[in-house]
Amino acid sequence: MLAATRSSGGRGATPHRPRLGIMKFASCDGCQLTLLDLEDQLLDLVTTFDLVEFAEASSHRSSGPYDLVLVEGSISTPDQLEEIVHIRRQTPLLVTIGACATAGGIQALRNWRDHGSMHDAVYAMPEFVDSLATATPISDHVTVDAELRGCPIDPGQLLELLTALAIGRRPQLPDEAVCLECKRRGTVCVMVARGLPCLGPVTQTGCGALCPAFDRGCYGCFGPREAANATSLASWLTTGGRSEAATAELFSGFTAYAAPFRSAIDELGGPPGPQAPELPRVSGSETDREDHPDARH
Repeated sequence: MLAATRSSGGRGATPHRPRLGIMKFASCDGCQLTLLDLEDQLLDLVTTFDLVEFAEASSHRSSGPYDLVLVEGSISTPDQLEEIVHIRRQTPLLVTIGACATAGGIQALRNWRDHGSMHDAVYAMPEFVDSLATATPISDHVTVDAELRGCPIDPGQLLELLTALAIGRRPQLPDEAVCLECKRRGTVCVMVARGLPCLGPVTQTGCGALCPAFDRGCYGCFGPREAANATSLASWLTTGGRSEAATAELFSGFTAYAAPFRSAIDELGGPPGPQAPELPRVSGSETDREDHPDARH
């Protein structure tokens, strides 16, 4: 467990500030901005941690080593795949932040499509675009020590994580359904009262049940909770009269490529739109880790 320690020199010596790196891959930077938006706590954070790498906020660069690294974004290019393996070797603690890093993000929807045809349709000169066939979460390639879910992450959870690591205790992060948050807030269930589709029963809380509070179904931004039975919820929704395509679209959001949601989407025939043949696996993925013995920290 990470904790600030006093440097040698006896009583009154200056505490060693843990070296913190914050990095990004394929993402929108929103989760990094969550940290910068912590205006009331930001000064305390930068005096507790030695912020040695954070391109969003500073031109100072560091190649490591680090005591803690927060990583935003999915792995979408060969260079990113090499870089995340290098970063993993430089830190004892690696934490992924946000839906892109923990589940592949919205860009992972292209994993169901033909890679070449997408490039041809989007880019004028696709031959200059070097990308992998899939966009995948960080945990598909290296060991991840903790996750902060969400699109973007919850500032309260971020503070809890950093505070816990700074003082050497285990972070207290929730793993319960959005439905429980609705109960605590006194929010009327939109599924029961209005018949609206909602991913709350299978989604990890963290947003404060924001969408149901405004009379809308949960979009699954924080991804599936532990042991989420997404296929059962999908079956219930289709049995209730919702089409398979509409149900697949419900799961095809920010965290579509998380395993439980991906299974539900596949059972329903894939996300909306033209489907493609099965894509080849990306080197360095979950099944190819043996090819990268140093990738696993």
